[in-house]
Amino acid sequence: MRYGFTTGSCAAAAAKAAAYMLLSGREKTEIVINTPKGIPYHAQIEQIVRRETEVCCGVRKDGGDDPDVTTGSLVCARVWAEDIMMTTVGGENEDGTDVGGGKVINGIGGSAQKTEIVIEGGPGVGRVTKPGLDQPVGNAAINRVPREMIGKEVQEVCRLFDHDGKLYVEISVPDGEALAAKTFNPRLGIEGGISILGTTGIVEPMSKQALLDTIRVELRQKRAQGYETAYISPGNYGLDFMKQTYGYDLDQSVKCSNFIGETLDMAVESGFRQVLLTGHIGKLVKVAGGIMNTHSKEADCRMEILAAAAVREGADTVTLKQILDCLSTEEAIEVLDQADRDEQADRAGSTGLRQAVMQRILDRILFYLDQRVKGALRVECILYANAYGELAKSAGAEKLLKQ
Repeated sequence: MRYGFTTGSCAAAAAKAAAYMLLSGREKTEIVINTPKGIPYHAQIEQIVRRETEVCCGVRKDGGDDPDVTTGSLVCARVWAEDIMMTTVGGENEDGTDVGGGKVINGIGGSAQKTEIVIEGGPGVGRVTKPGLDQPVGNAAINRVPREMIGKEVQEVCRLFDHDGKLYVEISVPDGEALAAKTFNPRLGIEGGISILGTTGIVEPMSKQALLDTIRVELRQKRAQGYETAYISPGNYGLDFMKQTYGYDLDQSVKCSNFIGETLDMAVESGFRQVLLTGHIGKLVKVAGGIMNTHSKEADCRMEILAAAAVREGADTVTLKQILDCLSTEEAIEVLDQADRDEQADRAGSTGLRQAVMQRILDRILFYLDQRVKGALRVECILYANAYGELAKSAGAEKLLKQ
């Protein structure tokens, strides 16, 4: 199946092309960027508008064989610098790379120092209005990895042309506001458009059968190599945490996506003796309610499950209502932490509400995982959150990681 490219990759490619045209004075109809996955993206540039001090262009989103509502939409970048008065010199090699010169900034060449890149959202890109998301309240909904990609690609162009002044990048999606109504953005507190997303830069085909077949093949391969433990993770969230804390690379685990129950079934069929499931609380909290397909279209109940666990651990009514109003599990964790701080202020010692709730969630996850495998193998689990690190782990989890 054919993979596609994320809105983040489109934004980075458009920004790079616009920066190139601004600083070189030459039109660019295609550009190449490197995605975090290591796969190059050869993007076609559309709707080019060039002015003396700014350039705007777009890249059309291609979701590959896993199209979503943004497939076919134009992701645009407008790049400008208030101090540029540009004349074109030099030229390009046959491969499209610049051969020198490029422009004059206010009559003085740059010094190849790192340029300050200011990234903002324009029309059709949502704005964050509630806490607990990738970006703080007030920011454009351009997530961290796409921001890093945009900055990296634009910096590359600036080095090429020795530009060390400030550059402004505005990302927009002409039909983004209409598209957002078909997404979860309004529910999450993102208003005015879509989000610019992506952690790897590519969209891998997610046909259910194709994905399940891939999971089965990966498990069988690892079992054939002599592995007795299946290391499973829904995805790469928490990659840095796992590397720093345990020296473990989530890229080496079998990605089960949302299909936790079916992946466990395959692990049993393949003859593994034990499974270590490692995942973000936002996914795995659903398993604490017996939900084995964690896709939002199948079920949610994240806050209800967290609130139920908090009730069992003695949380007060105010805390429970705050949890139920949260948009993300990380926001709910902060509510639990605040309850701990409030209790500590009232009397010496902390109630450890967050720790108790996370342990109860973990216990319920293990209960339902054990129910699924029916004693055919041993299951261990680690829960984490991006902003908080490890939240809870089962007794034998760390030992399995160290094997």
